[in-house]
Amino acid sequence: MNENKTDQTLDTAILGGGCFWCLEAVFDLVDGVEEVVSGYCGGHVDAPTYRQVCTGGTGHAEVVKVVFDPARVSYRELLEIFFTIHDPTTVDRQGNDVGPQYRSVIFVTSDAQLRTALDLIEELGEQRVFPKAIVTRVERAPTFWAAEPEHHDYYVNNSDQPYCQYVVAPKIAKFRSRFGVRRVPGSKG
Repeated sequence: MNENKTDQTLDTAILGGGCFWCLEAVFDLVDGVEEVVSGYCGGHVDAPTYRQVCTGGTGHAEVVKVVFDPARVSYRELLEIFFTIHDPTTVDRQGNDVGPQYRSVIFVTSDAQLRTALDLIEELGEQRVFPKAIVTRVERAPTFWAAEPEHHDYYVNNSDQPYCQYVVAPKIAKFRSRFGVRRVPGSKG
């Protein structure tokens, strides 16, 4: 994280749209994003493990906590990226990843975020950006639980793995084709 920034100038977004490895890899590339942490949110088990969440029985979604500088990238811009890199029209599914842990969800941390998320979803629906209705849930953010260390920087550390090549890399390419290269100097991506 940039040491010249204070916590008062940063904001946090919590987003779930399938596997957190995909979301983390993309948001790590966004100029203005200071930190991305993979984790779990929205369930009924304290300090869940990846293995527990993968069963679908804890109620958690795989999410990323995105700490960003709103002077460099807005919350709305982050949501626009989010809606570009995942399918917000499928319930509990992203491609071959199936279960409630892969649901499309925005966990808001303020009333302003709530309004922004709901307004954008309404706009995308009115513009018929997607062939089906958006099913992304918008909820108040409960406790965020960081994932185990092996899930942090997963794409950076495992880009040669088949899942990363066939699932994560295309999402990065989609992000870059739509938003250009917005990489932070010295970023991992």
